[in-house]
Amino acid sequence: MPRADFQVVVGLEVHAQLLTRAKLFSSASTDFGQAPNTQTTPVCLGMPGALPVLNEKVVELAIRTGLALGCTVNQRSEWSRKHYFYPDSPKAYQITQWDFPICEWGEVSFEVDGRLKRARLRRIHIEEDAGKSVHDAADGLTLIDLNRAGTPLLELVSEPDLRSADEAIEYLKALREILVAIGVNDGNLEEGSFRCDANVSVMRHGSTTLGTRCELKNLNSFRFIKQAIEIEAERHVELIERGGVVEQQTRLFDPDRGETRAMRSKEDAHDYRYFPEPDLPPLLVSAETIEAVRRSLPELPRAKRQRYVEQLKLPPYDAQVLTADARLARLFDACVLQFPDAKKVSNWFQGELSRLLNSSGRGADQVKFTPAQFGALLRAVDDGTISNSTAKDVFAQVFETGKDPLAIVAEQGLAQSTDLGELERVVDEVLAANQKNVLGYRGGNLKLLGFFVGQVMKAMKGKGNPNPKTVNELLVKKLG
Repeated sequence: MPRADFQVVVGLEVHAQLLTRAKLFSSASTDFGQAPNTQTTPVCLGMPGALPVLNEKVVELAIRTGLALGCTVNQRSEWSRKHYFYPDSPKAYQITQWDFPICEWGEVSFEVDGRLKRARLRRIHIEEDAGKSVHDAADGLTLIDLNRAGTPLLELVSEPDLRSADEAIEYLKALREILVAIGVNDGNLEEGSFRCDANVSVMRHGSTTLGTRCELKNLNSFRFIKQAIEIEAERHVELIERGGVVEQQTRLFDPDRGETRAMRSKEDAHDYRYFPEPDLPPLLVSAETIEAVRRSLPELPRAKRQRYVEQLKLPPYDAQVLTADARLARLFDACVLQFPDAKKVSNWFQGELSRLLNSSGRGADQVKFTPAQFGALLRAVDDGTISNSTAKDVFAQVFETGKDPLAIVAEQGLAQSTDLGELERVVDEVLAANQKNVLGYRGGNLKLLGFFVGQVMKAMKGKGNPNPKTVNELLVKKLG
C-alpha cells in the first residue's frame, strides 16, 4: 500500500515554562544558566519534611493562558502526584494536575497555505519541571543539575487534530505567539522554555479509527519537530506495509542519523500511579479573579493583525512582520499614537529600526528612545526640517543615546536651509559651470538631473542643508 494511502495524525503536548521569578512550590529562583545546583531549596531537593507552598503568580498566568485560548477555567482544580523514578527527579514523583486540570477545551487557530485551521485543546494543567541529567560531563559520568527542578510549567495538550508536520509547526508557532504576547512564556526553544512532545500515528484515508501512536519526546526546534514527525510517520507506514504492527512507544529523535529510536514502551496513566497530592489542598479560584484576569488580557496577535490591516490600512505583510514580536508590536502602537501615519512608521520599523536592533542585539523593549522622540523625528522629515537621509543618521544617534532628535539636529547644524535666495545663486553657478551637461539635459538626457543635484548639494555644504526636493524643483525650472 503506497504512502499516499495513509493520513498522518498528530497531537501535541507543549511544555511552556512560566515567566515567574520563583519556582512553583518554593522560593528558589528560576534564573537560567546559573551554576549547577545553586537554584534549589529543600523543597526542590525532595528533602524529608519539606512542604510545597504554591506560587500564586503561576495560577494567574495559567488563567491568562486558558482565557486567551478560549478555554473553560475551572474554579476548582486538584493536584496529583505522578510517580516515576529518574535520577533528575529527587522526590521520585512530580506534582501535577491529572483528573481535574485548571483549564479545559479551548482551541488554537493557525493558517496553512492561506487556509485557516483550528485544533482543539483538550486541557491545560500546571506542573513542576524535573532537573537535568548532564551526560558525559566528567570521565563518562552522568551528573545531575537540579536548578530546573520545581520550575513552573504549563502543559497544553491538543486533540489529535493535526494532519501533517506542516500543520503541527504552524500550530506551535501560533501557540507560541499567543503565549509570548500575553506575557506567559518567553518562547525560547533553545533554552527549553518552550518544548513539545509529539504523538504521531497514521491511518488510512477515509478511516475514522486512529492508529497506534508513538510519542516523540523533548523536541526543541521547529525544524527538528517537522523532521521527526515526517520520519516517524514514514516508519509507521513502512511497518504496516510489511505486515507489521506499530507498538505504542516513547521514542527519541536523532537528527544526525535522521531516525527515531525507541526509549521505552509508552506508559499509560496507571503506570504513573496517580493519586491526590496530600500536601496541597484543592486549588480554588473565584469567578471575580477569573474576570479580573480576563480584563487584563492584551490584544491577541491575530486580532492585532486584523486591526492593522483594516483600521491602519497596512499591507498584510507589514501586519505580519510587526506582530511577529510582541515587544515590537507594543512599541509600534506607542509610536503610531505619536505619529499617525502608520505606513511611514511601519517602513521605519522594518528598515532602520530593524537594522539597528539586529546590529545591537537588543530587543524592542530595550530601546533608549521614546515614542515621542520617534514621532518628533518623523515630523521633522515631513515638515522639511531635515531630509530623510539626515533623519536616518539622527535616528542612529537617538537609538544609541536616547538624546532628543531635534537637539541633535540643532547642535550639529543639520536643519535644511530655507534661504531660497542663496540656493538659487548656487544653482545658477552650478549651471553656468557645467554648460555641456546643461545642453545634454536639454537635448533629452534627463538622467543628468541627478548630477546637477549632487553638484548643488556639494556646493551648499557649510552653507545649509537644502531640501533635495526643493533643489530638484529649482533645477527643473532653470533647465527648462
